[in-house]
Amino acid sequence: MKQTVTKQVGPLYRFIVFGLLEARSCIFPAVIFLTLAASKLIHIPGLPRYDFILIICILAQALMLAFKWETWDEFKVICMFHIIGLLLELYKVHMGSWSYPEDGWSKIGGVPLYSGFMYASVASYICQSWRHMNLRITGWPRAYWTVGISVLIYLNFFTHHYLWDLRWWLTLLLAIIFFRTFVYFDVAGKTFRMPLVLSFVLIGFFIWVAENISTFFGAWQYPDQHHAWRLVHIGKISSWFLLVVISIIIVAQLKKVKQTEQTADPVTRSVPADQRNG
Repeated sequence: MKQTVTKQVGPLYRFIVFGLLEARSCIFPAVIFLTLAASKLIHIPGLPRYDFILIICILAQALMLAFKWETWDEFKVICMFHIIGLLLELYKVHMGSWSYPEDGWSKIGGVPLYSGFMYASVASYICQSWRHMNLRITGWPRAYWTVGISVLIYLNFFTHHYLWDLRWWLTLLLAIIFFRTFVYFDVAGKTFRMPLVLSFVLIGFFIWVAENISTFFGAWQYPDQHHAWRLVHIGKISSWFLLVVISIIIVAQLKKVKQTEQTADPVTRSVPADQRNG
């Protein structure tokens, strides 16, 4: 009889696989960064830089759908976050939080339309990671908690200009709500577990790193970057942390609804008793 030999996979191999899966999940953000860099070097007569970036973003999104790298359901989620981000951009630029100093045909209220794709790329990354690493979440709070905290976080981005900034209170509330929530993901045949709040922090940090790259290439400017580029204030990590919370909650909540529809009885459209949440 032949004995089956199980190949041992070491930590280094899994780390490399994890990096490749992360890179694969970052296709859309990578396209944006490469376009930002290229647009600093390439000048097309009659086509402003912001409009060039917008065209590339639209083409990238169309290709991802055409090659089935994104599903239509994921595309709907990304569009939702595109709108959420664009509304936030219009308000923040109006309040002087940052600016887009270059000219462009596709600017509305001082905001180029490509800016919404930068927010959408966060949702794209989450959707891609969900599929490539088989994400599962346990201990997910009830919808009134997740939706409620998302609304409060989003509103605070607007109201803190006039009222108190509640981001640290919201962070504390967030930690309480998701205290028992864990995310599971697979890498090279092994399942890993991480507190969901920690994943919020890590993704927020890497987006802050990406933000520094984006401002270096002139994607937008903060008031202290008008004369010369400088590192984005580290306090911005808290803003991205909270924004990541909204995006993950939107993706997770919609996937939960989709899963419920798929497991529902095809006749009554009701979920069987043994599959209902307590």
